[in-house]
Amino acid sequence: MQAELQLTSTILAGPDYRDRWDSFVSGHPKGHLLQSWAWGEFKAQHRWPVERVLVSDADGKPLAGAQILFREVAGVALAYVPKGPVVDWQDRPVADELVRVIRQATRKHHALYLKIEPNELEDPALAALLAERYGFQVSSEHIQPVSTIRVDLSGPLGDLDAKKEQPGTLLGRMDHKHRYNIRLARKRGITCRLAEPADFGTFYQLMVVTGQRDKFGVHTASYYRDAWEIFKNSPKGNAAVVLAEKEGKVLAAAVAFAFGEESAYLYGASSDEDRRDMPTYLVQWTAMLWAKEQGAKYYDFWGIPEEVGKAGVELENDKLEQKNIREDLWGVYRFKQGFGGEVVRYAGAFDLPYNRPLYKAWQKVQKYVDR
Repeated sequence: MQAELQLTSTILAGPDYRDRWDSFVSGHPKGHLLQSWAWGEFKAQHRWPVERVLVSDADGKPLAGAQILFREVAGVALAYVPKGPVVDWQDRPVADELVRVIRQATRKHHALYLKIEPNELEDPALAALLAERYGFQVSSEHIQPVSTIRVDLSGPLGDLDAKKEQPGTLLGRMDHKHRYNIRLARKRGITCRLAEPADFGTFYQLMVVTGQRDKFGVHTASYYRDAWEIFKNSPKGNAAVVLAEKEGKVLAAAVAFAFGEESAYLYGASSDEDRRDMPTYLVQWTAMLWAKEQGAKYYDFWGIPEEVGKAGVELENDKLEQKNIREDLWGVYRFKQGFGGEVVRYAGAFDLPYNRPLYKAWQKVQKYVDR
């Protein structure tokens, strides 16, 4: 008769647990940089208090965990697990214990509901398991992108100046026009370097210009600075602000993060000037090279429009234009896809309401609430 698995659950408090937590998350198949200690530390500085729960076996080996962020909005407490929990959902005893301790931690904060966004590919079986066994429901509100482009960084780089095809290399998987634009940027005098703290003001002004042009919200300067500095100084993670410039003028920037096998391009900016010199192509190529140097196996472009993502999974690339997709959405997709990645669709968000009547009422009014 098989002995019953002995599990212990722990709420981790204090920096003494950082190394244990990050070693577990970075080594787990479902780990993600948004579950890293540094990401929780960063979010805690920006009105998202954090708790970390860990399920271990009798020998103290971590088996599953969750970094839970909390936020109070209009008097309502919300609990959120970005790109987690870190667990094998098929290991039912461990998953059951993790959900139990997450519920315990979130209800202690009087959360109205728990939102999770598992680092799992889209899978109806997972959605059914979460609903039937744990009471989760599919959420219409996603915080992290569901569809994205992910580039495989493994294998040799290839030669940027080679005229022949280079199968099996990072450059060989790239669209030939993207390779051309990277070479063109270099030819026209664009150079790239990693930003220093003194460059941060220039980077932030470029973010403001980009937000105004492309009509998206821009965080405060301290938000980007804290994300960069906290991750850059993390023992098991790293971050870089890559700048593309010409004659001393910064024309584009890419902010990339690396943790374990994953890297991601979370923020980007570009000037209205000298766009024909293709600085955005060279800055992305440089960011990918940096990520590969950190040991990352994948580079996540962190989102493509859902309209394009759904079509990209269902159809071959040469048929996408038949879907009548808006030109601006199509352009975002083509820029990211041209670097040789593939469309990936994640499972999305799931909510576990603790008070269903209040949860339903909150769903109706939350879009009018400034978070």
